[in-house]
Amino acid sequence: MIQRFFHSRVVLLYIFAIAMPLSFATWTSLLNNFVIEKAQFDGGQIGILQSLREIPGLLAFTVILLLYLIVQQRLAYVSMILLGLGTALTGYFPNALGLYTTTVIMSLGFHYLETLNQSLSLQWLEKDKAPIILGKISAAKSISGIVVYAFIYIFMGYYALEYKDVYLMFGGLTALIGVIAWIGFQHFKDDVIQEKKLVFKKEYWLYYVLTFLSGARRQIFVVFAGFLLVEKFGVDVHNMVVLLFVNAILNIYFAPAIGRFITKFGESSALKLEYIGLIIIFISYAYVDNIYIAFVLYILDHLLFAMAIALKTYFQKIADPKDISSTSAVSFTINHIAAVFLPFVLGLVWLSSPSLVFVIGASIAVLSLGLSFLIPRYPTRLEIKE
Repeated sequence: MIQRFFHSRVVLLYIFAIAMPLSFATWTSLLNNFVIEKAQFDGGQIGILQSLREIPGLLAFTVILLLYLIVQQRLAYVSMILLGLGTALTGYFPNALGLYTTTVIMSLGFHYLETLNQSLSLQWLEKDKAPIILGKISAAKSISGIVVYAFIYIFMGYYALEYKDVYLMFGGLTALIGVIAWIGFQHFKDDVIQEKKLVFKKEYWLYYVLTFLSGARRQIFVVFAGFLLVEKFGVDVHNMVVLLFVNAILNIYFAPAIGRFITKFGESSALKLEYIGLIIIFISYAYVDNIYIAFVLYILDHLLFAMAIALKTYFQKIADPKDISSTSAVSFTINHIAAVFLPFVLGLVWLSSPSLVFVIGASIAVLSLGLSFLIPRYPTRLEIKE
């Protein structure tokens, strides 16, 4: 039984998914309170920290350079350990330089692990089973996040643990899982030798564009949807945590259902459904005046992130298998381009018209919907001209 456990590629993908939120959910859920209460950050310092956090995502393509030195699976273990280490050290450096440094370490591990996790998933999972398994893996990630939120609430609410203790506990656990996985799991040989150079092919242009637009949509949600709830409706931190709980719980059921939907109806149908939903949600954000409707929109918006499975499996079906690793790294960088400039630009728009921010979001969704009609019902591997 134990031997089978450590010889399963799918089990290792679950391990990656579960270990990641142990650190990242801890880091994100405590960050704002920690930097204000312990590090006395002002708005400018928080802005610098968040910008530094996004840089490793923008540089995700450098994963390919490291594959000359270390294979993907081991690099994933190193990334997991870095994610845990950066999180574990966060509470011990309550000053600007210390937090900038630990943030970069944490973010480097997180973004590399996310990139490699996507690459290995698309290489290891069979095409006809990938949507369902990816849905289940997404649900496992949500369960891990729920456990983290619950324990943080208990430890800090009833046992008065300090920030540094909580960061050390969950960050250390991620790093420990990385070490155990490195030692325990079989090294799986690549079924197809991956390209160890940057791959940017014109045949994948549709995937690249949809990935960029997906990154833009994510930034609008992450930066402005929650801000709308707080600024317009005065939602306090406790209710925001409740929303996170609800989102995570619903995703446990919703993500696997999305996987089954993709398997039955195809990536094109799933993406069209996502983009139509986004158009409705963003237009509704722009004009919503009822707090309960705003809560529903926030939850639905978050749930639609599960549809990202369709974009991944679409690429899996059209790509040359040897391009998966390199293109996963490139696409992760493309996804983060919007994170560099969009919050700043739309933040200026917000000052004069918050509604316009979400109208722009709806326009992005309309463009995505139009492009989704170029995806065939049954995508097949493209003929690549070398």
